[in-house]
Amino acid sequence: MGMMSEFKAFAMKGNVVDMAVGIVIGGAFGKIVSSFVADVIMPPIGMLMGGVSFTSLFVDLSNSGHETLAAAVEAGAPVIKYGQFIQTVFDFIIIAFAIFMVVKAMNAAKKKEEEAPAAPAAPPEDVQLLREIRDALKK
Repeated sequence: MGMMSEFKAFAMKGNVVDMAVGIVIGGAFGKIVSSFVADVIMPPIGMLMGGVSFTSLFVDLSNSGHETLAAAVEAGAPVIKYGQFIQTVFDFIIIAFAIFMVVKAMNAAKKKEEEAPAAPAAPPEDVQLLREIRDALKK
């Protein structure tokens, strides 16, 4: 039973739970950004390139003259999928920029919080009363 209680204590530590939440949210965020890049950003870029989709760009190393990436893959031909790589680089750049903006905003909020020091706490009522009595006795 000792091993189980140790594991429970470890799993319930704040850092472990925070990390797990971060990983889950990060995974979902990655899917959103990938969709944004693939479905919103890349189509206009592909249109500007003459209707070419980045993900379909490839080099056929077998020189068999396959028309499409799907045909080359289905035939088992060795291919370099450089379009997929370009897509992944775009995803990474956008994710990195989004994380940079979040960290920058958090740092600005933290800095603002540090700049505004908290007002000193008012002394308890009994201490305040004793000070008033002391001041009255001095007079």
